[in-house]
Amino acid sequence: MRHPAIEPLLIFQDREQTRLSLAEQLAAVPREVVAVKAKIASEKAAIDAAKTEWRELESKKKMIETEVGSIEGKLAKYRTQQSLVKKNDEYQALGHEIEGSEAMVSRLEGEELEVMFEIDASKARFAKAEVELKREIVELEMKLVNLASRETSLRTELVEAEKVSATARAPLAEKVLRIFDRIAARYMPVCVPIMRGNCSGCHLRVSGEVESIARKDEELAICDQCGRMVWWE
Repeated sequence: MRHPAIEPLLIFQDREQTRLSLAEQLAAVPREVVAVKAKIASEKAAIDAAKTEWRELESKKKMIETEVGSIEGKLAKYRTQQSLVKKNDEYQALGHEIEGSEAMVSRLEGEELEVMFEIDASKARFAKAEVELKREIVELEMKLVNLASRETSLRTELVEAEKVSATARAPLAEKVLRIFDRIAARYMPVCVPIMRGNCSGCHLRVSGEVESIARKDEELAICDQCGRMVWWE
């Protein structure tokens, strides 16, 4: 037969493991909420980044257009001046200015064309990112709702589990509870069987003395390796 304290100990241990599991799950919820909120912020930042890239390209295009307009204004001025000058050297100098300005306009128009292609690609990336990321954000926000619901449910379950655990704890002797609490602070389960000469908690062989105490069932046996309460299976 088992020591009389073993059965109530195993009942209490089962209830306590349930309570601890619920407490652990409840403690994890805020961490999950923080992680989900960080993911939502990251997805929103990705949308903003895609939009910023597109807007920066639009700004770049406008700057090029402004620069082209400015140079074309100078070109018109140079051409007017060239038509009015009488000296050959002045005419040639203005001709060089016109050629340089025309080359600059040509280069800028090439850059503008490249930017326009980049804008089209950026718009496409933004549209795709916005659809995909917003869908993910909706899913993540639903997860937050579910986590809030889960937290409420776990709190209710934990309150009930604490009551059940307290009820199962009541019949146990103070000395037994002191041993249980000391071991439970390090690991669970606290009370385990000896299987084939080994403690099934730490899986190490117990001494002959501990095995003898467990077999006799006259007092609670304690594993001399890990300190758990053991019984002979």
